[in-house]
Amino acid sequence: MVSDGYTQRMVSAFEYGGCSDRTLEAWFFELDVDWVLQIPEGDGSWRQLQLQDLVKKWIRAFITTVASIKEVAINVHEAMAVAQFGKASIAKMLELVFIDTITPASKEEKLRAALDMYICVSSAEQMFSPEVQLKFKGLSKKIFMDIGGSLPREVKRLSKAIYSTVMEVRAFVEEDDSWAIEIPRGRGDIHRNTWLMVNCIKSMQDKARHHETEYLRGLIDDSVRYLKDLLSRKSELCADQSLRYLFLLNNSYLVAMMVEPWSLMVESWSRHEWRPAPECLKYMNEYLDVSWRHVQSHMPKTVFIDGYLDGSRRRLHMLFGMLAPLQHRKNAASLAKFESAFQKTYAAQKFWKVPNPQLRDELRRTIIERVVSGYRCYLEKHPKLEKQVRGGSSSPDVLEEMLGELFEG
Repeated sequence: MVSDGYTQRMVSAFEYGGCSDRTLEAWFFELDVDWVLQIPEGDGSWRQLQLQDLVKKWIRAFITTVASIKEVAINVHEAMAVAQFGKASIAKMLELVFIDTITPASKEEKLRAALDMYICVSSAEQMFSPEVQLKFKGLSKKIFMDIGGSLPREVKRLSKAIYSTVMEVRAFVEEDDSWAIEIPRGRGDIHRNTWLMVNCIKSMQDKARHHETEYLRGLIDDSVRYLKDLLSRKSELCADQSLRYLFLLNNSYLVAMMVEPWSLMVESWSRHEWRPAPECLKYMNEYLDVSWRHVQSHMPKTVFIDGYLDGSRRRLHMLFGMLAPLQHRKNAASLAKFESAFQKTYAAQKFWKVPNPQLRDELRRTIIERVVSGYRCYLEKHPKLEKQVRGGSSSPDVLEEMLGELFEG
């Protein structure tokens, strides 16, 4: 807009045309943001656009305005006229508070809008730095100083808008009374409020990646801590402890994967290998203890003759032979309890859900290692019992196959 002389013509029209408002209308129309002047009146074509579309247009127009004014002011002798036109157009755009006035937008959309505008104005602030202002003199310098001074105030206002929106989201998820109902109904799945908080944190992280500020970093870290505490507190509403820890595992894994991906990686031989984050590993172990430890506890304990070091081995063999039938019945009874506990736990959790494939496979593998591997090893040492369950519904292969179907939802 500078290279073709349009900005210079607008500056001249603003200074000599006799109608500054009409000049601003023409300028905003050319930038496709003439609706900026319509919003305070409550009507106009802007109502047909989504909030994100409005923000994209506003950002493009704001950056173009700031860059054009700076370029023309430095390279053209009419610095006073440029400064006055720049101050008027920028002030008109900065007095727009459509984040709050456009109501049909979700909290996530409002947060993204505030973040985008925050980054835009923060970047523009550098274009009117004290070093740039030194290039001007007299009243034009004062006007450019006024423009430069207005931008930090706008950054602060947008910071408050970001914080306010984040607090709105927190209040919403905190006061939502559906947790106690939806955790059991979701069978451990990721809660919609977790997704809402994660998406908000992710939006802040995406912006901070390109424009790191202490303010954003602090708000991100605080929001992650809040979300983890929220999940821990809300999980206590679930009476089933196994389901509670599976819920915590699923939701904590999403947080780690989306906003703390470094916690799922470990450097090993120059290759990245997956590992659960410490918090996820804690919830996984708690789930395994609550759900499957009692199943393992029914596994009969093997009696080894070699454990006896004194006395006659012959008498020990005779004694073991006399006790063998009793031991076999005892082992068979314990095995029946093991199978019953396994089937009961499996039936209760068959349709629970672990949505992440990698986490689902890891959880299945760990249960198989803890439960079926010990079961298989025990049967190998007791051929009679192994023969009894071989080919039946309680064989190790069948149990392993059953566990491989868990957590599909």
